[in-house]
Amino acid sequence: MTGPQVVLLSNPDRFAGPAARAALEAGGAEVVAVAGDPRAAVDDALAAHGRIDALVNNDAFPAIRAPVADASLDDLRAGLEAMLVAPFALTQAVVPAMRERKQGRIVFVTSATPLRGLPNYSMYVAARGAANALAVSLARELGRDNIQVNAVAPNYVENPDYFPPELVADAATLARIVKPIPLGRLGKPEELGATIAFLASPGAGYLTAQVISVAGGWA
Repeated sequence: MTGPQVVLLSNPDRFAGPAARAALEAGGAEVVAVAGDPRAAVDDALAAHGRIDALVNNDAFPAIRAPVADASLDDLRAGLEAMLVAPFALTQAVVPAMRERKQGRIVFVTSATPLRGLPNYSMYVAARGAANALAVSLARELGRDNIQVNAVAPNYVENPDYFPPELVADAATLARIVKPIPLGRLGKPEELGATIAFLASPGAGYLTAQVISVAGGWA
C-alpha cells in the first residue's frame, strides 16, 4: 500500500463518528465521510483515491424504551433500517472493490446490549444483535478474499446519541448510570475511537469474525 490508508466512515458527526475520525486521522488515514447513496459514495471515493482500504459502519438510532406488548412495529422497522439495512447496503457497495484488490477491513460499530439483553429495549437490541451477526457472517464469507470483518460493541461510552453531556452532568444521575459497570465509570470517546481505528488498521490483519465489547466489563 502506498500513501495513507483510505477509510470510509458513515455518519461522521454522530455516535462514534467524531472519535473514530480523530483516531483514524491521528494514525495517518485519509477519512472519507459517507453521505447519501452508498454506491455513489463508494464510486466517488474510488475515483478520488483509487482504492478503499477500510470501511467503518457507524450507525445510530434512538434506543426506544417499550415493553414488547406496547412496541411499535414502525419503530422496529425504522431501527432495522438505520442499524442493519443501511450498513448492509454500504458494505455491499464496497465489497467488490475490496475483493478485486484481495484486501480490506470492515468494522461495524454496534452495541454490547445484545450480549446481555436489555429488558424493555427489545427493538433496539434486536437490530444491534442482527448487525453483530451480520459482521460475523460476513467475516466467514469474505475471509478467503483477505477481507477482515469485525464489530465493535460499545455500551456506557460517552457519545452525543446515547450518553450526551447533559445526561451525565448531574452527579446523582451519573452514579446511577455507572453502578452496573465493573470499571465504575463511563468510557471515553477516544477509547472507543482507538478500538475502531485498530480494527481498521493493518495491525488487525489476523483478527476477524469478532464482536469486541467496549463496555467497561458490563458485557
